[in-house]
Amino acid sequence: MGDILACEAELLGLVREYLDFAEFEETVKVFTKECKIKGKPLPKPAGVSSRDSKALPVQKDLLTAFENGEQKVFFQLWEEHISSSVRDNEPVAQKLEFYLHIHFATYLLKHSMGKPDKAELEERISHFKTYLETKGAALSQTTEFLPFYALPFVPNPMVHPSFKELFQDSWTLDLRTRLEKFLSLTVKARQTPRLLTLFKENGQCNKEMLQHLHQQLVESEHRTMTYLKRFNKMQVDYHNLIGVTAELVDSLEATVSGKMITPEYLQSVCVRLFSNQMRQSVAHSIDFTRPGTASTMLRASLAPVKMQDVPLLPSLDYEKLKKDLITGNDRLKAFLLQALRWRLTTSYPGEQRDTVLQAYISNDLLDCHSSCQRSVLKLLHSKSEVVRQYMARLINAFASLAEGRVYLSQNPTLLRMLEERLKAEDKDSLTWENVLGALQKFSLRRALQSAMIKDGLIFWLVDVLTDTDCLSDYTLEYSVALLMNLCLRSAGKKMCARIANHVLKVLSDLLGHENHEIQPYVNGALYSILTIPSVREEARAMGMEEILHCFIKEGNAEMIRQIEFIIKQLNSEEPLNDSIVSDDEEEEEDEEEDHDIMEADLDKDEVLQPQLGELAGEKLLTTEYLGIMTHTPKTKKKLFPGVHQSIDEPLQRPVTPGYHRTVYLMPDNDTSSCHDRDEKLQSLPSGHLPICGGSRSSISDLCISPSSLELALCFADPGAGCKTLGHTVGFWLKPNEWLQKRVSLSLHQQT
Repeated sequence: MGDILACEAELLGLVREYLDFAEFEETVKVFTKECKIKGKPLPKPAGVSSRDSKALPVQKDLLTAFENGEQKVFFQLWEEHISSSVRDNEPVAQKLEFYLHIHFATYLLKHSMGKPDKAELEERISHFKTYLETKGAALSQTTEFLPFYALPFVPNPMVHPSFKELFQDSWTLDLRTRLEKFLSLTVKARQTPRLLTLFKENGQCNKEMLQHLHQQLVESEHRTMTYLKRFNKMQVDYHNLIGVTAELVDSLEATVSGKMITPEYLQSVCVRLFSNQMRQSVAHSIDFTRPGTASTMLRASLAPVKMQDVPLLPSLDYEKLKKDLITGNDRLKAFLLQALRWRLTTSYPGEQRDTVLQAYISNDLLDCHSSCQRSVLKLLHSKSEVVRQYMARLINAFASLAEGRVYLSQNPTLLRMLEERLKAEDKDSLTWENVLGALQKFSLRRALQSAMIKDGLIFWLVDVLTDTDCLSDYTLEYSVALLMNLCLRSAGKKMCARIANHVLKVLSDLLGHENHEIQPYVNGALYSILTIPSVREEARAMGMEEILHCFIKEGNAEMIRQIEFIIKQLNSEEPLNDSIVSDDEEEEEDEEEDHDIMEADLDKDEVLQPQLGELAGEKLLTTEYLGIMTHTPKTKKKLFPGVHQSIDEPLQRPVTPGYHRTVYLMPDNDTSSCHDRDEKLQSLPSGHLPICGGSRSSISDLCISPSSLELALCFADPGAGCKTLGHTVGFWLKPNEWLQKRVSLSLHQQT
């Protein structure tokens, strides 16, 4: 309390000074009276020195703008500091303002060296003309100003008799004197109150300090993530090294007993050791029978390597983001949805993209875990077509990533919402296209497959594919691929059996479609539904074999081989075995292949473009929604790596068109593809055999692929009666590896 009393007079003086400055005249009277009643010390207001009154900053700024011809600056200050009552009602001010407009309109003609800039001169003349037609019209009846109304229309006023005076130095000097005198009488001589100065200085200082601290925090966050990434890598390398060391110790013990270490074994160890330093295909090509090869590689791998880290994107304030997505205007919602999608589609695959996705998921960006009436997902039902489209694009981007599909599948209502939008939107709209793309990617997950089949989506797809002329290439591919994925399930095949004639007619028409990208999915759907005897009978009745033979004559080698498998299935007499447990009834963990493909179509034909001054994309996010430590580092879930079957066979596993084009179609003469297949085999957990058609498989037979000189170890389910190659899945092995497997199989069969 003593501290307050010590500076009370100064504080009261600051308040009084500010009230005077802001022209709170009645408030000042009441304030002064109350201070006097309470006996509070109130210092007298300080006077303004004559020096200050002569050189007020605003007067200096106005005179400087006058002399430099800065028209916009001058009139902005003029309107700000000369009250409207003076400008509109005082004849002196009106006349002075008229002459000031003339001064700025002719400034370039008087001060330009040579020919003045034509565009700027036209702009000034246009501004003067606008003034004459609006505010200056009040003086049009005054004889003194009447000639100047013709000034904008005179081609060269410098030589015109009526305007010669305007271009003499004496006229400009006289006008400046009149302006200076007017300002000294009109603009009040007063200093900025100390209270306002304190506020501005401290506020600016605090703002700069906060910005500096926030920048330090962002940098610290980036360093933390970088160190965490290095730590995780070191931990993985450590566990790998321990495993290799244990194996090498076992091998050394074996050599004591006289067992030799083979080059193949040494090669496999080195591939594991140097998997981060080189491609596996390179490691396979090195001759490990040469002495010192492994040690040389080890020393090379330990040499310092400069790796350029991909920076993590800044953290965001997801609470504010979600609030604006729900309560903001439609244009802001669309810009935010676009920016959030671009973060996913333009980020680098790997840690940067994984971190973005994990931040979205951990902060529940789409409110998949929310039961609130108003949620981000409800933007799918927005009245704005642009908002609906950009929401569908974002969901499609999420669905392009396996972890994103896991996140989206946790909302029980999203699938039904997408199905409703699919049936409500126009087929030629981008909203419809992206909803369809998202549903097709959803069909990689068994639970969502079952729900879509139950909702009758197969019937709807068949109807849509009856007329393909109105479908874009993207929607055609994803429609057929979605139909195939649903037909791979037992429940889907039974649905097709109910409309067998309709389905077969649609699929046979699609076989001849000019878009050859859809052929693998048409073949896969046909092959799958022909396992049903009633469908086979319907196909034979409509002459399906003859139709297929027509395409054998016209198709390429891959197409021909797949159609041969379909004909073989068509002519099969294998009955439908009802005793086999349906794949829909298996209670297995919903494992999904790692199909992470971002199509370029996600960002095509952007209808939303920012106007001048509008923020968009990453700039919008980092300017308005910067957060603190919302990244949540998380180890990516180990997903089922996928099974590469021979391209001779029709597809028998769910795929997406983007993934199939990028990964699934491997040419037979591509040596790297062999190593990729080996890598897929090695990455499977021990004892975890591939799943085909929803059933577990066991080793039963060895087969040789007709399209390759390499040998394939095929897994099938003999109990399910899978006798055709279409129900087998091949892992490609090299001949020496095949011999080892053959010996182990023989021993297994003997026991």
